[in-house]
Amino acid sequence: MRIGIVAGEASGDLLGEGLVIQLKNQLPELIADGIAGPKMIAQGVHSLYPMERLSVMGLTEVFSRYFELVKMRRDLVKYFIEQKIELFIGIDAPDFNLGLEQQLHKAGIKIVHYVSPSVWVWRQYRIKKIVKSVDLMLTLFPHEARFYRAYDMPVEFVGHPLADHIPDVVDKPASRKLLGLPHDKKIVAILPGSRSHELHYLADSFLSAAQYCVRERDDLHFITPLASPERRLQFEAALRRQTDSLPITLVDGLSFEVMAAADVVLLASGTAALEALLMKRPMVVAYRVAPLTYWISKCLVKTSVFSLPNLLARESLVPEFIQYDIVPEKLARCLLDYIDHPDKVLALDAQFRAVHESLRKNASVAAANAILKIYRG
Repeated sequence: MRIGIVAGEASGDLLGEGLVIQLKNQLPELIADGIAGPKMIAQGVHSLYPMERLSVMGLTEVFSRYFELVKMRRDLVKYFIEQKIELFIGIDAPDFNLGLEQQLHKAGIKIVHYVSPSVWVWRQYRIKKIVKSVDLMLTLFPHEARFYRAYDMPVEFVGHPLADHIPDVVDKPASRKLLGLPHDKKIVAILPGSRSHELHYLADSFLSAAQYCVRERDDLHFITPLASPERRLQFEAALRRQTDSLPITLVDGLSFEVMAAADVVLLASGTAALEALLMKRPMVVAYRVAPLTYWISKCLVKTSVFSLPNLLARESLVPEFIQYDIVPEKLARCLLDYIDHPDKVLALDAQFRAVHESLRKNASVAAANAILKIYRG
């Protein structure tokens, strides 16, 4: 079996790793080419381009890379057709993968898309393209599958691998010991994102919120994991812009351990919010993009909430702030509210556990089985 596979960022690389492992368990001679990160490459996927070239968020942010991305997609179509791949798997990255899938489907190649685009939230016109060019949609969340079934779209809810891997209870004391954190302080984790533009838009506001918290309480310690040396330099520059010193520890990577060690988390919306939910950590979620991207998206969005915990629960479980509503004092008050009211944290824990259980489906095995069913036709 020869397949094409394209993942666009670290979360997709993680999904792809588990998927490729399970596919190879059943098809040891599997050959996979495309775009992959280090985890997928370690499983034998041949990456034709660095995965980082696809890690672009926002409408206006894509414009500066438009011609490069178009050329990459055109070259991949030519390569996959020449190599006579039997099936293509697009992992997330919908703005890149859906166009690629449309062209490959016209060439007679079977298409699976793993991780649904947020069509139920915004840009619903994309559903027509998906129905025409995708043979099977694999969704991480149950509400996504319900949406596609309304359009008679072949769909399989497979759950989320993180829900399989993260235990019901994570060891907070062990994580604090590993990270060298004080045992007599409340620990606040700050996760401003892994991309340059996320830190650009959020780091200063997050650190100002931390300063506000410290002025209110003297028993706090902060910790931030940085995804790369570049992001560490960027965050350190934001720290230097603060007028007062902050009791904060910076670590390279180790975001899982950081959240496990925390009493409360302040984070950029994305996969990190799901990880915090699965670790049962109370959180405050924020997201900010370029102003033009925000105003365009406002015209297209069909939901009143944007963070994964709130989308999954179908209610406002956690405080979320977007764009101009991201005010340091507001963020800080929500963080302190969790610390000052353990009863709220306890109630949230029960709701998070229910969501965790609903997502635990042995996702990588389920996804591989669904793909092989399509492949064998």
